[in-house]
Amino acid sequence: MITMPIDPILFTIGHFTVRWYSLIILLAILVGIWVARREAKRRGLGREVIDDLAIWLVPAGIVGARLFHVADHWDHVYSLDPIRVLYIWQGGLAIWGGVFGGLTALVVLAWRRGWRVPVLLDTLAPAEALGQGLGRIACVITGDAMGKPTAGPFGIAYTSPHALVPELGVYYTPTPIYELIMNVGIFALLWQLRKRNLPDGAIFLIYLLLYSSGRFLITFWSAYRPIAFGLNQAQLISLAAVAMGLPLLVYVWRRPGAARAESNV
Repeated sequence: MITMPIDPILFTIGHFTVRWYSLIILLAILVGIWVARREAKRRGLGREVIDDLAIWLVPAGIVGARLFHVADHWDHVYSLDPIRVLYIWQGGLAIWGGVFGGLTALVVLAWRRGWRVPVLLDTLAPAEALGQGLGRIACVITGDAMGKPTAGPFGIAYTSPHALVPELGVYYTPTPIYELIMNVGIFALLWQLRKRNLPDGAIFLIYLLLYSSGRFLITFWSAYRPIAFGLNQAQLISLAAVAMGLPLLVYVWRRPGAARAESNV
């Protein structure tokens, strides 16, 4: 069992506050962009493609992540104080919302520029997995998205009054740590698979299936409210992603000329 003594607020200057959450999320985004640039270079894509995508995908991902989180907590949190919807620096980003927001922006931008969506998705998938994992460090420090109270053998209790857990001194299941480990593992696998001659779109679909399956299982220990069939928002979306991703992966693998073509957009 672990006690977290770190204050989620890094420092304050007047009315300006810097929190660990926003700093770590920013670092996760920058690392993700760096990894995506490396993969784009290996695939023969110009760096400007990734930079162009980042300008649109990052804001769209943040907006989507916030909207999904707010929708999941509206009636018991944000409806009581709607201005808190804007306080993203305090935590509260739903990863599935970030995925959907970024994916929507990618499809629209690719359509306008004439880029091949499967190639872009494969290029970004390892960076997405690693960025998600690093972003969970923010949750560990701030107490955001921690799981249910636990008696052991592994739990984290918080002492700072700025922590986002429901109650200080209570040990919570560290689901963000489980997701961090899962995402880093997915990244390591994708980083190896990308060197193989897989069909376009396969890398992204493998990421989608692995993340969805792992998230579905880990979220059983979360404190998220059930929505339907005893499952919460993240689990329902995970099931839908598996239901769509698995037949798509089979199709991509079996379609004629499935071997990856030259990687250009």
